[in-house]
Amino acid sequence: MNESEAKRFVVDIDKLPPDFPTHRHDGAFWEALGRAVATFGFLEEVLGKAIFAFTATRTIPSDRIESEYKKWLPTLQRALEDPLGGLTDSYSSAARKHQNAPSYLDDLVKNLREVAVWRNTICHGSWRVPDADGRSLPLYVDKRRGVFETPIDITALKQLQRHTVELVCSVMNSVTQMGYRFPGTRGPGTSIW
Repeated sequence: MNESEAKRFVVDIDKLPPDFPTHRHDGAFWEALGRAVATFGFLEEVLGKAIFAFTATRTIPSDRIESEYKKWLPTLQRALEDPLGGLTDSYSSAARKHQNAPSYLDDLVKNLREVAVWRNTICHGSWRVPDADGRSLPLYVDKRRGVFETPIDITALKQLQRHTVELVCSVMNSVTQMGYRFPGTRGPGTSIW
């Protein structure tokens, strides 16, 4: 076929189903997905505040105060910009350097790393047509070319959202159990700033 014989086509936007491409899922599915995604955003905010709390209250030898202070602003800037994986690394590092690191830190960091796979999938996956049971397999390939293979339904999204809330509370507890008020709250404890 030469260039002059080629037929050309365009998508007729007016003939797409309402709510395309999300039209094949029930609204309750999208609500559950949205709530799970929003909870991950909140987890990222909480991790950033916890990084601030751990780095602001760490005991530093007097001969290293100046050098540590110079590193502090870039650390706080990354806490505002990084996604969950980077925030988990920064949180882990900040908590481990603190004189009162929580005893359960290894388990919490492990759980944060595991849930990051789900976060990346539900935030960046392309949702396929649901099966007869309402499960959808999102098309998601990670940086190592791993393919996500778990169909997700409303129940799974609600469980994921609840698990993420539990992680949020664990991160907050890692600060408040040291006697500090969690940044940005009116809760009990000593104010950090």
